[in-house]
Amino acid sequence: MTFRQFQQIQSRRSFLDTCVGGAGSIALAHLLGVEGRSAELGNNPLAPREPHFKPTAKNLIFLFMAGAPSQMDLFDPKPGLRKWHGQPLPPSMTKDMKLAFIKPSAKVLASSRTFTRSGQSGIEISDYLPHTQTIADNICLVRSMRSDQVNHHPGQSLLMSGSPLVGRPTIGAWATYGLGSESQNLPGFVVLSSGRGASGGSTNFSSGFLPATYAGVPFRKSGDPILYLSNPEGVTEQAQRLSLDTLRRLNEENYERSGDEQIASRIASYELAYRMQTSGPELLDFSGESKNTLESYGVGEEPTDAYAKNCLLARRLVERGVRVVSLIHASWDDHTNLDEGLKENCDKTDKPVAALIKDLKQRGLLDDTLVVWGGEFGRTSLGQLKHLGDKVGRDHHPDGYSMWLAGGGIKGGQVIGSTDDLALHAADDPVHVHDLQATILHAMGLDHERLTYRHMGRDFRLTDVHGNVVTKMLA
Repeated sequence: MTFRQFQQIQSRRSFLDTCVGGAGSIALAHLLGVEGRSAELGNNPLAPREPHFKPTAKNLIFLFMAGAPSQMDLFDPKPGLRKWHGQPLPPSMTKDMKLAFIKPSAKVLASSRTFTRSGQSGIEISDYLPHTQTIADNICLVRSMRSDQVNHHPGQSLLMSGSPLVGRPTIGAWATYGLGSESQNLPGFVVLSSGRGASGGSTNFSSGFLPATYAGVPFRKSGDPILYLSNPEGVTEQAQRLSLDTLRRLNEENYERSGDEQIASRIASYELAYRMQTSGPELLDFSGESKNTLESYGVGEEPTDAYAKNCLLARRLVERGVRVVSLIHASWDDHTNLDEGLKENCDKTDKPVAALIKDLKQRGLLDDTLVVWGGEFGRTSLGQLKHLGDKVGRDHHPDGYSMWLAGGGIKGGQVIGSTDDLALHAADDPVHVHDLQATILHAMGLDHERLTYRHMGRDFRLTDVHGNVVTKMLA
């Protein structure tokens, strides 16, 4: 074979390879279009997308209190427990309870908290939350939340992804997949953390089987929230740009050949990281905030400083178009030393949370920012002692606990649902985790039954085959 003949063979091979690759790309585009996912082939997978219908909320701030706060010590007063305090309940009352560690014969623990009717609405809120009392008329308190899970990791997974199984996309990933982001210089889904860390870890903000572009981007909880904002010594901005352009061309060629969505996500991530280097320092600079604003959040004070900075940063992120911000604070898992542990977490978070709601409202951002507060389940009305000498705590309780929502088209100043006198079960208007998820998506203009993604031969959605929008929550 002559060299000339070899060149001709190579040319024919290149031509056929190009044709096959082009046909493959066309077929992929058609298939994705049929599934409603054609936008993923664009240069910017986070470009804003039209909602299914007019939303009442453009952004979501999820104040995730991982570890399960005690509802009857914060939001659901149960004076009826006092007559049973220190006594076991009859087996007929406890036979259906899901318990993680204690037995149904455990003794009743009445709350030592006092409750105040707050705001014009008169919502009863604990003395451990004096600042939350001042925003009572802005919140919709749900006292009848229900979960299927009694342990932390699957409970957190159910709350965030709609399934106790790991590997599913979380609500922040679903929202950015459905709507994109209005910020082109920051991630569409940002995660801020404080406290001791949630047991679910990164599964609380994973993109699951969605492209990695939609996963939550965690900012560090100590030091600079974003690493490597500055180039190493000797690397100029021009050199960095040339390097990224070369890398992008190679990735684009690979993507055209393979159609691998992870390559498209990688291209978008590199470019986003480059843009974050210019926007990041300004985002994290609080010097332009007024003294009154910083003091209202508790920035620079103990014990509020860490959570205060996260709440203030959350406001600044939604101002800049970030679609979803998740603030994870752990742990509220008070199996022992209930009063001390609960007070510690309330002291850290109560003031910043109230300041966030007031600040959003004052700036006109609360109208289209949905704020959600709560954990993966609640606590039992039965006491728990892990070891002799311990102070009493409470076990896990998935049936009848409290969460609240504010802003973004939610009707504030109201209570939805109730639990029975002994806080054993949701009594009226039970709201399952899937119902909460459906309602959050609805506020953001997304139909939870239409927001789907085809994976392993079937269409998946956040609410699986469950969930109903809770219309009572809506303004």
